[in-house]
Amino acid sequence: MRLFFSFLSGFIFSIGLLISGMVNPAKVLGFLDIAGMWDPSLIFVMIGAISTSYFAFQYAKHRSHTLLGEPINISSSQKIDKKIILGGILFGIGWGLIGLCPGPAIVAIGTGNLYALYFSIAMVIGMLIYQKLQIIMSKIKRKIH
Repeated sequence: MRLFFSFLSGFIFSIGLLISGMVNPAKVLGFLDIAGMWDPSLIFVMIGAISTSYFAFQYAKHRSHTLLGEPINISSSQKIDKKIILGGILFGIGWGLIGLCPGPAIVAIGTGNLYALYFSIAMVIGMLIYQKLQIIMSKIKRKIH
C-alpha cells in the first residue's frame, strides 16, 4: 500500500508540474527574469502548492503516524544558519543557470529533455561529493576532539 501511495503522489506531482509548465526551463527562467520579460505564473503555482500543503501539514502536525501507520517526522527547526544560506545561494545559482530544480528535472527526463538528464546526473554527482566531504569532515572533527 505504501508503494501505491508513493507512486500516486509522484504521479500527481509530475502531472501538476507538466500542466503548470514548470518542467519547461524557459518558463522558470521567465519567472526569474524580473528585469526583462517577467512571467509571474510560477507565483500562482507556488500559491497553489503552499495552500494545499498548508492544510496537509496542519493535519499531520497533530498526528504521530500517517493513515498507513508510518511515523510522521516533521522538523520543528527554524534555525537559519550558514548551511541554509549557502545551500540556498547554490540552489538559486543552479536554478537560475538551467531553470530546473530536482523535482521538475526528474519529470523533464520523462519528456526526453536531455538537458534535464545532464542536470540530474550532475546533481547526483554533487550530492555524492557532498556526502563524501561530510564523511571526511566528521573524521577530521573526531581527530581534533
